Amino acid sequence: MVVLTGCGTSPITADSTGFWDQYVVWNFSRAITSLSNIFFGSYGLGIIVFTIIIRIILLPLMHHQTKSTRKMSEMQPQLKALQQKYASKDTETQNKLKEETQKLYSAAGVNPVMGCLPMLVQMPVLMAMYQAISRTDVLKTGQFLWMDLGSRDPYFILPILAAILTFATTKLSTMSQAESNPTTSAMLYMMPALILFMGISLPSALSLYWVVGNAFSVGQTLLLNNPFKIKREREDKIKAERDYQKALEKAKNPKKKRNKKR
Repeated sequence: MVVLTGCGTSPITADSTGFWDQYVVWNFSRAITSLSNIFFGSYGLGIIVFTIIIRIILLPLMHHQTKSTRKMSEMQPQLKALQQKYASKDTETQNKLKEETQKLYSAAGVNPVMGCLPMLVQMPVLMAMYQAISRTDVLKTGQFLWMDLGSRDPYFILPILAAILTFATTKLSTMSQAESNPTTSAMLYMMPALILFMGISLPSALSLYWVVGNAFSVGQTLLLNNPFKIKREREDKIKAERDYQKALEKAKNPKKKRNKKR
């Protein structure tokens, strides 16, 4: 709520006041328009290039968050086992559960709180990016491909692409999880629907931003957290454990047979 109270809706200009508008959103707006001038006055290309630059700058933080999320996902079976073991709601048992859970986190090198920190850093930046586009009047006067950036996409191509890429990003993320998460499963369909609804109502400049940002997220996920590779590694690990158990059983059987003969 503290962050949202600093978000205005009036056009952003050099005369805008307040730390958020004057120093953050206005500078983001200037950066987009400057890039647009480099690319022959194309505000569409300015939005695309600036979105990619911001995503690249945030990439280390997003990579850290991805690794933390993956570790947390791998730990879910162990966490559930602890919750079942210490299912009683009395104070002593719950304290024991907290203690054992903390030991599990420490052994795995996971800090749940620090895993949220990258997202907390990313959100103001992405919010400033969104506001710079939506509150800069000059960005709404340009044309890009078949669109007027200040009007909604007449053919709904960008909103549909944004929704598809949002679905792809969430789907790829959920595929790498060891166990299904009801909340994530719901978001798989809710977020694309929300993006589609907003995309067909808001200026196409914002739809362009969503398309580029989500396309970058898809590429980032495939590069840094490829679910197909993770699933293959997990299956290989399970197979190796099964083969090991079979090898142990085979090693025990000859001993049993020799004992019977004696």
